[in-house]
Amino acid sequence: MTTIWTPEAVKGLGVITDLKTALSIHGVSQTTGYALAKRGELPFPVLRLGRKYVVPVAGILAALNIDTDESLPVA
Repeated sequence: MTTIWTPEAVKGLGVITDLKTALSIHGVSQTTGYALAKRGELPFPVLRLGRKYVVPVAGILAALNIDTDESLPVA
């Protein structure tokens, strides 16, 4: 099932999300996305926590030029 990513749906993710979800929002394949994340070449910030990647939702919204709520910090 494909998710339709509206601005409201992205904002509804909360403060952070996983890299797989962030890549889906941007229409990037997982293979390409993980390679870009390792090189720091994605259009949004990616944080590495141990072996896991997490993405601040505010960074996704900023990369998409969607207004962010004051409550979401931009990394």
